[in-house]
Amino acid sequence: MARDEVTGPQVLLGDEAVALAAVHAGITTAYAYPGTPSTEIVEYLVRYEKKHGNPRAIWATNEKTAYEQALGTSMVGRRTLVAMKHVGLNVAADPFMNSAILDIAGGVVVAVADDPGMHSSQNEQDTRYFADFARVLCFEPTNQQEAYEMTLEAFELSERFKIPVVIRLVTRLAHSRAVVEARPGVDEKPLKKPADPSTWTLLPANARKQWRELLEIQKDLVAYSEATPFNSLSINEDNKELGVITCGIARNYFRENLADMESKPSTLHIGAYPFPVEKVRALGAHVKRIVVLEDGYPFVERTLRGVFPMDVEICGRESGHLPPDGELNPELVRTALGLPAREKGAQIEAFELPGRPPQLCQGCGHGDTYKALNNVVKTAVQSIVTADIGCYTLGALPPYNAVESCVCMGASVSMAKGAADAGFHPAFGVIGDSTFLHSGVTPLMDAVANNASMTLLIVDNSTVAMTGGQPTILPEGRIEDIVLGVGVPREHVRRMRSHPRDVDKIEAALREEMDYRGVSVLILQRECLESLKKNKKSKKSKAKK
Repeated sequence: MARDEVTGPQVLLGDEAVALAAVHAGITTAYAYPGTPSTEIVEYLVRYEKKHGNPRAIWATNEKTAYEQALGTSMVGRRTLVAMKHVGLNVAADPFMNSAILDIAGGVVVAVADDPGMHSSQNEQDTRYFADFARVLCFEPTNQQEAYEMTLEAFELSERFKIPVVIRLVTRLAHSRAVVEARPGVDEKPLKKPADPSTWTLLPANARKQWRELLEIQKDLVAYSEATPFNSLSINEDNKELGVITCGIARNYFRENLADMESKPSTLHIGAYPFPVEKVRALGAHVKRIVVLEDGYPFVERTLRGVFPMDVEICGRESGHLPPDGELNPELVRTALGLPAREKGAQIEAFELPGRPPQLCQGCGHGDTYKALNNVVKTAVQSIVTADIGCYTLGALPPYNAVESCVCMGASVSMAKGAADAGFHPAFGVIGDSTFLHSGVTPLMDAVANNASMTLLIVDNSTVAMTGGQPTILPEGRIEDIVLGVGVPREHVRRMRSHPRDVDKIEAALREEMDYRGVSVLILQRECLESLKKNKKSKKSKAKK
């Protein structure tokens, strides 16, 4: 198939701009585990594959397996995209770091969506640090058009330098729409295994050689960074006081305030890393003060402190001129630039609104599970309930107040085991079906191997619900096979319905398993109501056709 069927002006999310660019770059495969704000990248590609037949777009068990599958595509000479949110790169860190010293054949582009402000995440970590840590190129688009252009460029650079290339998005860009001018694409590359298998075999002798090769190309990566138009320096000879460095989306906020500045500052925009040192030094040689505008960690600000003499004042998140956390916005940037606050329009007298914390959908089966669990816990002398990432995390809030932790994917199982190891009883863990398959199977093996005195509740709603209802990697019923397969005794594995009529049965089962000094698992099943509605609507639509 020629990759030019979707061209011309397109109204796209930032995520979708990356996805369409990957299609036009000739990818053969795309892999991801869903995670807001990156989910829409592969959702777009799933829809595209259904309509056009390719490229293949595949949801993986977790980000690590997604990345490794992408490496398999690259190894046989074809281009691939792998997408995840920022904390997902933690899961994929092992193959990501090692892939930097592989002999990348087909281009590998890693699209990572960061979440400043933690709208749907556990932390604000900044992917630029990971790219720097791995010594690879990283692009940071300002808008949807740049997201498209940078993705196309990233595939070319991945093959030129034989490294993975990172595209770093942030929530506001990932989830906002704009017109993107899309151009005709190219076909996928031919299949071709590496001529020298040692370049993909990281035995120490091979790895040492290839690590040196990665270090040797760093000067070439910097040369690219200095030359690319994505990093642009503009010197105002009439203003020797103030310079501004913008990174990615922060350039938009700066431009919103530029008209109100009496004297336009010299500016450096950074959209590609590694750090364009010479351009930074040229800016620093011209001004006395630099304001750094970046969404995320003070990555550039910290680097500047090692580049400039002490008489150049550096202002940013770390200096206190901008907040150290959360998203940037035009008003924060305005204050950092020394501009007065904008006059506010007519003020409406404020009135108090009741708090509306997030909550489980009405009728969600997780609520019935938590009702039974609470009935059991309140009769225990002591108890601990660890939980995980997903809809069921909302059990930490009223009216349930049922779970006591949420750290990262799979931690509910490991933490319940750790509490049991310390002598705490009863110890309950709560995890969803997709999260269990993502990161819960291996800690369950640990629990079985050590005969931990704990009870795991796998709340199975047959979908990846919190990110929009993507399919769980295995069909309903297979989770029980896995639990039995890792060694949980059959008599202590129960599959039950999570329904208002079954609360008493769940409660009775929990009480029995609470008395058992070993690993027990309850699989509590009821299809997600939102997915059920979506599936019914889809069936009706197909029936009409």
